Amino acid sequence: MKLHNELPVYKATYDMLLEIFQLCRGFSREYKFTVGESLKKETIDLLTLIFRANSRTDKGNVLQEARERIEVIRLFIRLMKDMKQIDLKVFVRVNERVEEVSKQLTGWQKSV
Repeated sequence: MKLHNELPVYKATYDMLLEIFQLCRGFSREYKFTVGESLKKETIDLLTLIFRANSRTDKGNVLQEARERIEVIRLFIRLMKDMKQIDLKVFVRVNERVEEVSKQLTGWQKSV
Protein backbone atom coordinates (compact mmCIF):
# COMPACT_ATOMS: atom_id res chain seq x y z
CA MET A 1 0.00 0.00 0.00
CA LYS A 2 1.34 3.42 -0.96
CA LEU A 3 1.34 6.22 1.54
CA HIS A 4 -1.65 8.44 0.84
CA ASN A 5 0.56 11.42 0.00
CA GLU A 6 2.36 9.38 -2.68
CA LEU A 7 -0.85 8.68 -4.61
CA PRO A 8 -1.14 10.69 -7.85
CA VAL A 9 -4.83 11.39 -7.10
CA TYR A 10 -3.91 12.72 -3.63
CA LYS A 11 -1.24 15.00 -5.10
CA ALA A 12 -3.60 16.23 -7.83
CA THR A 13 -6.34 16.90 -5.27
CA TYR A 14 -3.94 18.72 -2.95
CA ASP A 15 -2.80 20.93 -5.83
CA MET A 16 -6.45 21.58 -6.70
CA LEU A 17 -7.11 22.52 -3.06
CA LEU A 18 -4.28 25.07 -3.12
CA GLU A 19 -5.66 26.57 -6.30
CA ILE A 20 -9.19 26.72 -4.88
CA PHE A 21 -7.96 28.54 -1.77
CA GLN A 22 -6.29 31.13 -4.06
CA LEU A 23 -9.40 31.32 -6.21
CA CYS A 24 -11.75 32.00 -3.29
CA ARG A 25 -9.68 34.99 -2.21
CA GLY A 26 -10.92 36.85 -5.26
CA PHE A 27 -14.62 36.20 -4.65
CA SER A 28 -16.73 39.15 -3.61
CA ARG A 29 -17.76 39.19 0.04
CA GLU A 30 -21.20 37.86 -0.82
CA TYR A 31 -19.75 34.64 -2.25
CA LYS A 32 -16.53 34.30 -0.27
CA PHE A 33 -18.25 33.25 2.95
CA THR A 34 -20.95 31.10 1.37
CA VAL A 35 -19.92 29.31 -1.81
CA GLY A 36 -16.20 29.90 -1.20
CA GLU A 37 -16.25 28.25 2.21
CA SER A 38 -18.39 25.37 0.91
CA LEU A 39 -16.03 24.88 -2.02
CA LYS A 40 -13.00 24.73 0.27
CA LYS A 41 -14.76 22.37 2.67
CA GLU A 42 -15.84 20.01 -0.13
CA THR A 43 -12.28 19.88 -1.45
CA ILE A 44 -10.81 19.24 2.01
CA ASP A 45 -13.41 16.51 2.53
CA LEU A 46 -12.44 15.01 -0.84
CA LEU A 47 -8.79 14.91 0.23
CA THR A 48 -9.84 13.19 3.46
CA LEU A 49 -11.86 10.61 1.53
CA ILE A 50 -8.85 9.80 -0.65
CA PHE A 51 -6.80 9.21 2.49
CA ARG A 52 -9.55 6.98 3.92
CA ALA A 53 -9.95 4.99 0.70
CA ASN A 54 -6.21 4.33 0.61
CA SER A 55 -6.17 3.02 4.18
CA ARG A 56 -9.14 0.64 3.81
CA THR A 57 -9.45 -2.74 2.19
CA ASP A 58 -13.06 -2.04 1.16
CA LYS A 59 -12.64 1.15 -0.85
CA GLY A 60 -15.81 1.09 -2.98
CA ASN A 61 -18.17 3.21 -0.87
CA VAL A 62 -15.50 5.75 0.03
CA LEU A 63 -14.47 6.16 -3.60
CA GLN A 64 -18.11 6.58 -4.63
CA GLU A 65 -18.49 9.36 -2.06
CA ALA A 66 -15.27 10.95 -3.34
CA ARG A 67 -16.65 10.92 -6.89
CA GLU A 68 -19.82 12.60 -5.64
CA ARG A 69 -17.72 15.31 -3.94
CA ILE A 70 -15.81 16.06 -7.13
CA GLU A 71 -19.12 16.63 -8.91
CA VAL A 72 -20.23 19.07 -6.19
CA ILE A 73 -16.89 20.88 -6.54
CA ARG A 74 -17.40 21.02 -10.32
CA LEU A 75 -20.88 22.51 -9.74
CA PHE A 76 -19.59 25.22 -7.35
CA ILE A 77 -16.84 26.22 -9.77
CA ARG A 78 -19.31 26.49 -12.64
CA LEU A 79 -21.66 28.53 -10.46
CA MET A 80 -18.86 30.96 -9.61
CA LYS A 81 -18.05 31.35 -13.31
CA ASP A 82 -21.72 32.04 -14.07
CA MET A 83 -21.85 34.56 -11.21
CA LYS A 84 -18.82 36.33 -12.74
CA GLN A 85 -16.54 35.50 -9.80
CA ILE A 86 -14.14 33.52 -12.01
CA ASP A 87 -13.12 34.54 -15.51
CA LEU A 88 -13.16 32.02 -18.33
CA LYS A 89 -9.39 31.46 -18.41
CA VAL A 90 -9.26 30.62 -14.68
CA PHE A 91 -12.41 28.50 -14.99
CA VAL A 92 -10.83 26.40 -17.73
CA ARG A 93 -7.60 25.94 -15.73
CA VAL A 94 -9.40 24.90 -12.53
CA ASN A 95 -11.79 22.70 -14.45
CA GLU A 96 -8.82 20.85 -15.96
CA ARG A 97 -7.60 20.06 -12.43
CA VAL A 98 -11.09 18.88 -11.46
CA GLU A 99 -11.24 16.68 -14.56
CA GLU A 100 -7.82 15.19 -13.79
CA VAL A 101 -8.91 14.25 -10.26
CA SER A 102 -12.24 12.93 -11.52
CA LYS A 103 -10.57 10.65 -14.08
CA GLN A 104 -8.15 9.31 -11.48
CA LEU A 105 -10.98 8.59 -9.03
CA THR A 106 -12.96 6.82 -11.74
CA GLY A 107 -9.96 4.72 -12.71
CA TRP A 108 -9.25 3.84 -9.08
CA GLN A 109 -12.87 2.88 -8.49
CA LYS A 110 -12.89 0.66 -11.58
CA SER A 111 -9.72 -1.09 -10.43
CA VAL A 112 -11.18 -2.14 -7.05
